[in-house]
Amino acid sequence: MHDSSRCHYRSKEQRGAHSLSSPKALWPQHVGIIMDGNGRWANTRGWKRVQGHIQGADLVMSVVEEAISLNLKALSLFCFSTENWKRPDDEVNFLMDLMYKFAESQMERMHKLNIKIRVFGQYHRAPERLRKQLDIASELTKNNTGLSLNFLVSYGGRLDILKAAQETATLVQEGKIKPEDITEELFSQHLYTKDVIDPDLIIRTSGEFRISNFMLWQSAYAEFYVIDKLWPEFKREDLRKACEYFSNRDRRFGGVNTTTNQPTSLQDPKKETPPHV
Repeated sequence: MHDSSRCHYRSKEQRGAHSLSSPKALWPQHVGIIMDGNGRWANTRGWKRVQGHIQGADLVMSVVEEAISLNLKALSLFCFSTENWKRPDDEVNFLMDLMYKFAESQMERMHKLNIKIRVFGQYHRAPERLRKQLDIASELTKNNTGLSLNFLVSYGGRLDILKAAQETATLVQEGKIKPEDITEELFSQHLYTKDVIDPDLIIRTSGEFRISNFMLWQSAYAEFYVIDKLWPEFKREDLRKACEYFSNRDRRFGGVNTTTNQPTSLQDPKKETPPHV
């Protein structure tokens, strides 16, 4: 894990990373961001926590535009977790209203940018006007072919896995499949993110080394990039730096990289033998 893909026997493209002009360079296709630190950012300034949420929402579009310039295929933003419902009612209501205003004000702009908006999670628990606005934005942009912008609202990784397990168990109960028919691919088709490639890179702000129930199944082979900045301090260039960090990683998916620093022959007497330990 850095301090500063879902690989379920799928194709290399579905795993996430793709090559750039350099044969050694990899670039993420799907980046997930755990946007943490809004409240702390406000508290350090003697402000109310909601001011941090406002500042955090204000910078989202700049990060989205940078994702487009970096040729990412998908960007997933952890907007509101299932655990966030435990926060004080005033803060929860403010966050719901803030998400509504963001979706309403930025929908047309995102549509013009050819962004496809997706919403994952139990967002039916949100107020009606937010639910409707998110549905309108999703419907408006459903045929767009650019960046897939995924808003995770009332989402939890455990919830996602539980949902998939329940739906798969129902198929068994109904006699449509046998238990031995259950594969990782079939199970994945019952996750909220069934139509989205797995994240190759997950960014966590605020310096916390926790995944916080974010895309637990999907992030099995994701690279993690932790940055000390709080979310309201995050800049476009921070996203680029994270992607550049990813490009230097050696992604083996449990195997061995046979293209770098490997001997040409195990029997080659001309090669220097390794020292005994």
